[in-house]
Amino acid sequence: MPGTTHPTTDELLAAAARRLAPVTGLLTELGERFGGAGHELALVGGPVRDALLGRDSVDLDLTTDARPEETERLLRGWGDALWDVGRAFGTIGARKDGWQVEITTYRKDAYDRTSRKPEVSYGDRLEDDLVRRDFTVNAMALRLPDLTFVDPHDGLGDLARGLLRTPGTPAESFGDDPLRMMRAARFVSQLGLTLDPAVEAALRERAGSLEMISAERIRDELVKLMLTPDPRPGLEVLTDTGLADVMLPELSGMRLTVDEHNRHKDVYEHSLTVLAQAIDLELPSRPLPSAGDESSPSEASASETSEQPGSAAPADGGPVIRPDLVLRLAALLHDIGKPATRRFEPDGGVSFNHHELVGARMATKRLKALRLDKDTTKAVSRLIELHLRFHGYGDGEWTDSAVRRYVTDAGPLLSRLHLLTRADCTTRNVRKAARLRRSYDSLEQRIERLQEQEELAAVRPELDGNEIAEVLGIRPGPVLGRAYKHLLAVRLDEGMIGREEAAMRLKEWWTTQPESGPSD
Repeated sequence: MPGTTHPTTDELLAAAARRLAPVTGLLTELGERFGGAGHELALVGGPVRDALLGRDSVDLDLTTDARPEETERLLRGWGDALWDVGRAFGTIGARKDGWQVEITTYRKDAYDRTSRKPEVSYGDRLEDDLVRRDFTVNAMALRLPDLTFVDPHDGLGDLARGLLRTPGTPAESFGDDPLRMMRAARFVSQLGLTLDPAVEAALRERAGSLEMISAERIRDELVKLMLTPDPRPGLEVLTDTGLADVMLPELSGMRLTVDEHNRHKDVYEHSLTVLAQAIDLELPSRPLPSAGDESSPSEASASETSEQPGSAAPADGGPVIRPDLVLRLAALLHDIGKPATRRFEPDGGVSFNHHELVGARMATKRLKALRLDKDTTKAVSRLIELHLRFHGYGDGEWTDSAVRRYVTDAGPLLSRLHLLTRADCTTRNVRKAARLRRSYDSLEQRIERLQEQEELAAVRPELDGNEIAEVLGIRPGPVLGRAYKHLLAVRLDEGMIGREEAAMRLKEWWTTQPESGPSD
């Protein structure tokens, strides 16, 4: 990225030596084991790149000229555990002394460009395997056991320059697998790289081909991008190149919608700023995932059923730990309803009435199309629906009833709603920003006081369903549901009134209902 200072190649190599020191013995031992059987072995791809950048890599990806059956034979008796779930794609995995290794036979893939599915054929040369990889920074290797650095496409130089290039032509690479275009956007954010002009041109030209990729694989790449330390540069790549038009058109749609103040930012810029501010408010306690390497088709399909990281809502509305997918998606999409609700007022202003409700529905539809899990989709939609609720707080004159409803409606999303609401303040007016902070501070203090008094996170009517049925002499069903909701409204409006008073209020309500005649 412009203005970024990148390390020299010597500094990168020194960083790699330090980072790989704890595992050098294991790699050397494994390399000697394969070499003794007449086979080559090399550490390859993401682990090499991450070591050069001084980053941790959870797994160790290796490649060999040995066929899967021979790899399995060599690993048996060496590893503490062995698995072959990737055998169809030439991959055998093992665990040794807490380290996980996956060894894949050299590949020479031929892609069917109408389906993107590769026909797997094995190769005999490391260089042929490296040229098929997505980017030069992932096409570096360390031959084992002597740790000889192999870099036929100058990936090290590209890391030093902060540049993202492909080993072959970008058109060929993206033609083989269009998902690599989204991966390019992710690496811009995750690794702090800048697109090579030829790569950017190919992204623009081939953006439409992303349509042939499954929603699940697109979802997985979007999630990885959203969980990077700074998703903004990658999101800008998606919108600037037209990729977002295919997989997240609502993001592009915000770009030309000016905010209601018609001043310094459009809705797109505002949303990216809110996202950045929300990330700054997360608590930095959870380690960020590794950038990862180009996954094989077997890995892609396995991930389709996995739960998205950061998607579980804090059950008690507790701290929001970095990286939090729900908060980040809600921050990015909180104003997607504005283009559809924009109205030009007679006084020259612009309004976006009920855009939070429209946006919640739009977010649900888009996240479902991307195959996001139900819990994440529901949570993001709910946060978007609630993100303006605070602005009814005004000068801090909410009643206790209104505060109870705010907490109850937010439920386990309350902590995220706090952060989203605070992040949504992007005004340059210092006095206005300070006033909003004070107002929200006041609301949070009100919530804390009421929570201490009434355990708001678990607000329930003072009579449970069985007791309501007994008081009214009715059976379970829709009528009982209405009675429960009535008592809950009383609880929210007036706080604790006692069980006897609650029963009396319930009977008074019952006399106004058409079903209050004799029970069947």
